[in-house]
Amino acid sequence: MRCVIAGYSFDLTASEVQQAMSGVKPEPVTGESVRIGRRTYPVKQVGAVVTRQDRRDFSAAEVTRAMRKLGFTCNPAPAPAAPEPESLLGADAFPVLPEAPAEQVLPTVPQPAAPQAPAEPSAPSSSAFFQG
Repeated sequence: MRCVIAGYSFDLTASEVQQAMSGVKPEPVTGESVRIGRRTYPVKQVGAVVTRQDRRDFSAAEVTRAMRKLGFTCNPAPAPAAPEPESLLGADAFPVLPEAPAEQVLPTVPQPAAPQAPAEPSAPSSSAFFQG
């Protein structure tokens, strides 16, 4: 079957893909995957082995589309597991503080007095100018 991957046309059959992947150890699956025989491979790994191209040259969607056309079972990327809130920070992240007894009164801190504005100088009276 003719498949286009990374802009290049490939004539692939399911048996050729199985033969190319026989003896290849599957890498850990972190994205989309394809089931070939009894093993599950990342689609980028399959694409690199089958096309002999660098993984950066093609997309996972191109390989997935080609593998589906050939009759292989393809799976989407696994959903990231949501960690529990407590496991993110640890059990001691938010320690429980003991409550203060109701009869304990905290001392008040005296507030400093507000600074006072300087008094305006008084103007000399007009009679002071005319004294003679």
